[in-house]
Amino acid sequence: MPCVVETRGERIELGHRLVDEYLELVRARARRNTLLATAYDLRVFFGVVDRDPVEVTTADVFGFVKAQRQGPSRVVRISDGGSGLALSTIRRRLSSLSGFYAYLVATGRRETSPVLRGLATQTSLRRGRRGLPLVRPVRQLPRVLEPDQVVALLGALRKWRDRAMVEAMVLGGLRRAEVLGLRFEDLRPGERRVFVAEGKGGHQRLVPTSGRFFASVARYLDGEHPAAADDQFVFVVLKGPRRGRPLMAKGLEEILTAARRRAGLEHATCHELRHTCLTRLREAGMALEAVQAQAGHRSIESTRIYLHLANDWLAGEYQRAAEAIDAQALVGAEEVPAP
Repeated sequence: MPCVVETRGERIELGHRLVDEYLELVRARARRNTLLATAYDLRVFFGVVDRDPVEVTTADVFGFVKAQRQGPSRVVRISDGGSGLALSTIRRRLSSLSGFYAYLVATGRRETSPVLRGLATQTSLRRGRRGLPLVRPVRQLPRVLEPDQVVALLGALRKWRDRAMVEAMVLGGLRRAEVLGLRFEDLRPGERRVFVAEGKGGHQRLVPTSGRFFASVARYLDGEHPAAADDQFVFVVLKGPRRGRPLMAKGLEEILTAARRRAGLEHATCHELRHTCLTRLREAGMALEAVQAQAGHRSIESTRIYLHLANDWLAGEYQRAAEAIDAQALVGAEEVPAP
């Protein structure tokens, strides 16, 4: 099956009737980022498993998981330096594949899905539960930057546009896509807030942001912004054939990679800049519910990770608990009658 994604306006095709039919459904019911991710995941799967979709077996899915985890030697996981893809990436691809086969089952193209919901165990069979997940989730603490590393990174940026984008992430906690999606109407300098119109999952929120971000935006608009640029999006390309058009994710990554190299930093991704902001806010005493609102998390469970990233939180909680235990032990010792 051809595995080349063709984009025609909003239409994305992989070259197989059933797959393209499913992608049309995804396009109708989900955001564009979801459509692109689903198309890419399916392209990867059928690039590894070269079979017609109706002939794929559970053994093929197991083989795909193994191939993705082992991976080519050129793929290196940032988290632990090993080869192959991260478990989170494999789980996302299996999720996309599961959605595709659920569609085929629902429309009568297949009787069952080759993507198992979990591996059965004696306990799960006895209790009627799902069993072990096909790929075990591993929750890792994201890395954050130290204050001197943030200063070095900002100093290595050569444009006010680039500084403003980094400040939106490291001072406001915005995601990469949220920064690139900012429009002029979303900026509220008088309130020192920005309106995130298309957050993750399509959710909107108002985000308080440092005045330093708005100052950098002003310098960028005064001295760098092309006169004939796109009149909607704030951050645009400054030179080349795409001058004046909205900056894309690849462009921002290239800017950050170059600045990181000039600053002599081993790591400083967009995710890490966002994590740094939210961690520092929690360390400064911001309530967890407020951090949740700042981050745009739907669930408080996603925000709890910043309790562990904050350097003093766990130590402080332990110290308070230990002192309480010691105090109780001391009172108990004083109450023991003398022999």
